[in-house]
Amino acid sequence: GARHREFVGYLFTMADKACRIRTRKFITNRLMQRKQFVIDVLHPGRPNVPKSEIIEKIAKMYDVKDPEGIIVFGFRTQFGGGKTTGFGLIYDSVVAAKKFEHKYRLARVNLFNHERKSRKQIKERKNRAKKLRGGKKAALTTKK
Repeated sequence: GARHREFVGYLFTMADKACRIRTRKFITNRLMQRKQFVIDVLHPGRPNVPKSEIIEKIAKMYDVKDPEGIIVFGFRTQFGGGKTTGFGLIYDSVVAAKKFEHKYRLARVNLFNHERKSRKQIKERKNRAKKLRGGKKAALTTKK
């Protein structure tokens, strides 16, 4: 089962502007080998807080050994500013993150490299595959 816990954040200061991080709806997800939670960032007097800073502070809050296993996303700043809410995941290891996390989010934190192909190449391969059947088609589509 999942364990629920709430963590009242620390008060961090950076260049005289305070930034407070609080986590809610904390769940330990054993199946996905991660901890997941909603992040509330209180930053009066600052337009917003960089994700790198949020990751750094979460690593300190939950004494995470490898901050590369922390993924934060979906931040929305409340109208009027001063408060931002987003979502955070702390994977047990970078290997678990690479196994379960979406490729586009891994690419954001440089854990995955997208192989970009031209649109024309993709379409040509698709049309070649249309003409083949069975094993030959499978061999063409699995080839990178």
